[in-house]
Amino acid sequence: MRKGILIVAAVVAGMAIATLFDFSQWVSAQQRPAAPRFAAVPGEKGGQDIFGAFEVVPGWPKDLATLPGHQGWTFGAGQSVFAENPNRVFVLDRGELPAIPRPKTQRLGPSIVFPIGRLPWRDATTASLPGNGGTGQIAEEGIQAWERAGNTMGVDARWEHCILIFDGQGNLIESWTQWDKMLQRPHYVAISPYDPEKHVWILDDHKHAIFKMTHDGKQIVQTIGTYGEPGSDEKHFNRPTFMDWFPDGSFVVADGYNGTRVVKFDKDGKYVTSWGQKGTNGSDTRPAYFNNVHGVAIDPKTRRVFVNDRGNHRAQVFDENGKFLDQWSFGTEPSDVHLFEIYDGYLWAFDRGTSKMLKYSLNGNFMYSWGTWGDFPGGFWGVHGFSLDQDGNFYTAAVDSAGAQKFRPRKGADPNFLMGKPLRVAWQQ
Repeated sequence: MRKGILIVAAVVAGMAIATLFDFSQWVSAQQRPAAPRFAAVPGEKGGQDIFGAFEVVPGWPKDLATLPGHQGWTFGAGQSVFAENPNRVFVLDRGELPAIPRPKTQRLGPSIVFPIGRLPWRDATTASLPGNGGTGQIAEEGIQAWERAGNTMGVDARWEHCILIFDGQGNLIESWTQWDKMLQRPHYVAISPYDPEKHVWILDDHKHAIFKMTHDGKQIVQTIGTYGEPGSDEKHFNRPTFMDWFPDGSFVVADGYNGTRVVKFDKDGKYVTSWGQKGTNGSDTRPAYFNNVHGVAIDPKTRRVFVNDRGNHRAQVFDENGKFLDQWSFGTEPSDVHLFEIYDGYLWAFDRGTSKMLKYSLNGNFMYSWGTWGDFPGGFWGVHGFSLDQDGNFYTAAVDSAGAQKFRPRKGADPNFLMGKPLRVAWQQ
């Protein structure tokens, strides 16, 4: 009997101790410092940072179809965007596409319907002129290939409004249509932050040339490269893609889709040097071997040159004369980084394969990502260019979803999740 009582007492005592232990653990948990937060807006209740520290500005820019006498046409593939300031934002488009409303879901066959849910339904980069002119394709045959695919000029697309300028409300304030016929595949637009005259640079990869224009777009003051002729010497490019400037005004060009080098010029556009050679696409780890040189950015503090070796999923880093310094990978498939920019000492890249903006330290340490795939407002599909203005607004141009978008910082956003401010040295507005 006594043994049974002792057993019961022991069990009760054990339960009491366990209860006290659980209570003490609970008290300890309540007193413990909160787990670190990684939300873009500290203290926000709910949400999930779909667009990171930003929110999309709906209806920016206003559709081309809203222009008087312009009904029925909308933006073609968005190649590039550059915010000179919040009220003068350049957008490069590959012409125009028919303004067609989203088709109603219809049955195409057994268990097959189209379009599906929120999925995109028209790929602007293949629909727009001059067609799908990707790596390895001959630029000079771009339009012919587009026509051979069954497209008709003026019906399936038209070559107008390639250089557009919008204000902060999305109104079209300038259109440099005088240059439409000269262009075949405008790829990049920018203004050097070190140029007080604010010349506008337009790079056309199908014409293998870079055009330096006056700020008002009325004159071409310099052409670098031989118009319409591919090559790999001091006077030729082979589908160049991007460019960036050193503080003294000299610059480098990523050359390019078919080229496999970086080319440096002095501030007057005179050839200085080049480096790089063709690698083994998809797997090369050797320094200065490139496959699709699709992005370049300069760190103004160290003058290091960051090169997007897109085909090999990596960034390569060089000094200003082409000496190899470092490299890191953006990850294996499906990574497909299209371009990057350096803002406030960090490298921001867009990955077309994952539809995300990526933040890295300049030593290659991954820090943050945001974005989601789609052609709805705020969604990413084929971002091919991005830019910041002095107010911290963020702009994208997309080849697949077409046109451009504007994002503004969310109220209360942690500055570490924003993208900083653009470099402006010789000019502010």
